[in-house]
Amino acid sequence: MGPKPVVTGLSPKEGAPGTKITIRGEFLGKDARDLIGLIICDSDCLLSAEWKSPTKIIARTGPSKGKGDIIVTTRSGGVGSSTVQFRAYHESIGPLKESAVWIEESPMGSLSWGRRSLAPTKYTQEDPLGLSIEGNVKKLTEDLRDIFPESSGDLAQENFSPGWFLLEHHNATSFDDLKAGLSYLRRKVESQRDGQLSFLKANAGAVMDQLATLMTLRDKYEEDMAETTEPIFKLEKAIKESIIESNSLFTDVLSRRDRADTMRAALFALSRHKFLFCLPKSVEQSAKRKEYDIVINDYARAKNLFGKTDVPIFRKVLEEVDKRIIGIRKELHQQICQMPQSVDHQKKLVKALTSLELFQNGLAIAQELPETDAAWDAIEARSNYLDETLRTIFDQHAARENNQLSAKQRDANDAPPRVLFCEEVCEIAASQLPDLWRLGQAYFTGELKGLSDPKPGVFKRIIINSIETFCSYIRSAILSVSGQRNNHLKANIPVWPATSNSAILQFIPWISQCLRYVRIAYATLIRVDLPSEVLDIIQKLINQIRLFCLSTIFKKAIDKIRRLEEEETWNMGAVPDFPGATNLPNLFEEIIVEHLDEGLNACLKAEIRETSLLEPQSEGLQQISAHTAEFLNTFCDVIETLAQCDITQQTPLVCQLAVGLAGTNNLSNASQSNADDKSWRKTMSWDQKILCCLSNCLYCYRQFFAHIYTVFTKNGYPISKIVFDNGRVRANDLFENIIESFVNEKSEYLVASIEPAMYIANQFQWDLVSSAEGLRPYAHECCDNLVGVFSEVFAVSPLLLRSILEAIVQTVAEELNRLLTCVQRFSANGALQANIDIRFLRDTLQLYSNSKAKAFFAEALEAIPQLSEDGERHVLRVLAKVKEDMKLHIMCFSVQNP
Repeated sequence: MGPKPVVTGLSPKEGAPGTKITIRGEFLGKDARDLIGLIICDSDCLLSAEWKSPTKIIARTGPSKGKGDIIVTTRSGGVGSSTVQFRAYHESIGPLKESAVWIEESPMGSLSWGRRSLAPTKYTQEDPLGLSIEGNVKKLTEDLRDIFPESSGDLAQENFSPGWFLLEHHNATSFDDLKAGLSYLRRKVESQRDGQLSFLKANAGAVMDQLATLMTLRDKYEEDMAETTEPIFKLEKAIKESIIESNSLFTDVLSRRDRADTMRAALFALSRHKFLFCLPKSVEQSAKRKEYDIVINDYARAKNLFGKTDVPIFRKVLEEVDKRIIGIRKELHQQICQMPQSVDHQKKLVKALTSLELFQNGLAIAQELPETDAAWDAIEARSNYLDETLRTIFDQHAARENNQLSAKQRDANDAPPRVLFCEEVCEIAASQLPDLWRLGQAYFTGELKGLSDPKPGVFKRIIINSIETFCSYIRSAILSVSGQRNNHLKANIPVWPATSNSAILQFIPWISQCLRYVRIAYATLIRVDLPSEVLDIIQKLINQIRLFCLSTIFKKAIDKIRRLEEEETWNMGAVPDFPGATNLPNLFEEIIVEHLDEGLNACLKAEIRETSLLEPQSEGLQQISAHTAEFLNTFCDVIETLAQCDITQQTPLVCQLAVGLAGTNNLSNASQSNADDKSWRKTMSWDQKILCCLSNCLYCYRQFFAHIYTVFTKNGYPISKIVFDNGRVRANDLFENIIESFVNEKSEYLVASIEPAMYIANQFQWDLVSSAEGLRPYAHECCDNLVGVFSEVFAVSPLLLRSILEAIVQTVAEELNRLLTCVQRFSANGALQANIDIRFLRDTLQLYSNSKAKAFFAEALEAIPQLSEDGERHVLRVLAKVKEDMKLHIMCFSVQNP
């Protein structure tokens, strides 16, 4: 929109109707087409306007009266303003003044005795008061018109005002003079009342002379008539004959003249009304150039000027223009429904079509076209185009994925078709849905109001349907791989074609990128100020994708946790407070922290108008809690898998303490080696790996899982502590199961070696013992094997000593009790020997004996015959000697807190 027109000067500033004036100012139009209105003193003068330049217009005034503004209206600037005014007035027309109307000339005024004047001298009125006006300054006529707007100072006018006359002619006359003038006027009026009789008396001689003259004129006329009667008849006959002859001579000339006059009149009419006769062609040309504003303005101008005319040729031209406008309306309606196009262009077309429909409303020719709501048709066309575009994009990318599946070749770095589909669909939604909404708002606010009433309910359904269609396509592409293929999908939305597991695995890392596309489209729609009901549909979709994305991140973490078995290096220096614990928990924590951070940044951080996924009792919190429990259980499964390695790798028990000590040194040296040295992994025995797994379980139960709970809390995951308590229970159960398995394996060797060592050596019999001066080999075997177990466990994790040794000592005590209770007869020395062996083992293993082990040792001693005092002293002496000799063994089992 350009600057508004401003009128700053006029020439002349006043005049009668039809006065030619020159209008000067600024921004009075770019060209003649741009000038669409000219008002002078509330009278439309556009037809007589002649545009010269943007600063000059020439026009003729209309039939208005009084002062008024000059208002210029242009297409580029709109309605303008005026800083000057024009005064229009109606002149009094005399018989000698040219005028376009008939002037009644008969009432020329009369003399004092009623005779007509011979000349229009009365129009120059003498002073009726008989006063001199020399030196009197007349008041300006413009000022008097302002004071007496409906009056006049002319004595001959019907609206004569005495006040105007006095102010104009006697502005400086004193009051006394005016009173004298009044007396003069009264005397003059009284003298005129004497009548014609007094006049005749005063002029009797002149009257008689006039009568004599009239009689002489009569006599002369009668004489002339008698002498000239015959010549007059001859003259009359000659004149008639000359007229007939002239008609015969000039008939052809006159006919040609009439035809020429007719043609000249027609050409004049064509020239004068050139706008109307050229209108059918001009509207078609303007329509082809897409200049619909010009079409509307020209059509409106023709309707205003010739809409009510009765001239047949004008009516015929108008009917032709109406037919052309009908064709333009059809073309406009087709263009409105053609997509794609911008909203502004579509609104322009709708406004043009609506304006043309309003101009033709009520015409008979308008019935050829059915009544349509152009704005609503534009809304439906844009909505249908959106649906068709989404379906076309879906078919293209679905076919592309099918082609890739059949070809089985795809670059791993290229985005899968699902990702490209999500990106393109989000771009379409972010561009077309706002356009559809803005078009609807223009329709309901009245900007595009047509002949029909608005349909807000239907438009709301269209918007919701478009949003649901967009969300359904996204769900079909993204959530189909999560087992939610048919959830929340519209009936007419196709399902993404089934694909291979490899294609799904290639797509899953791109889910966070798809979520970013949807969020960008959502932010765009929020700025459009859509209703909350509509935005909630997209928000629900985003929450579902966020949950699915978070689930895929956690599943990826679970897969990495499962592969920790391959990354176990059996490096036992990772946890200072839990010797024997490997670097496996630290690797587990790294995976957890990495994926918690990824999930937080990609899914959990709520963006604009998004809600938290981890509200209490929410579905998101339940899913994350389930995944967290799966983290802990999977890690426990990894430990369990590592503990179930080949049992044939276990180290056989021997009876030499040196071998156990040597194993301790080797294990210590191995623990100092590089964790990544695979040769060290091969040197690890089954026993040592089991002990490391037990240490890891104990670490998880006591500290690690509680630490993982704090990691989740610090990263913004409000997981219930019950989940981690259940994980600790799972770690403790695994610890008990591994302990039980380890103890059973160790106890099997220990128990299996006791009976052969007791009876097979030298065919030993308890009733044939010759002397009791030391320990039997089976007691040495038990002690040495337990020391071997002690050294092996102590070298890996002293924290496990009590848990393992108590169970093994209980098994050994049970086996010794069984063997001794099965002895049928003891000799005296046999009883002494049995007491020495059992008491030595009982005293040595007292710190690692539980109540059951102690009970088994007591039952074994009860199965041996009672000793005499000498025998008791002998046993004590031998025990003291044996304990002195086996001080090193006893020291292993005397450490309270290793």
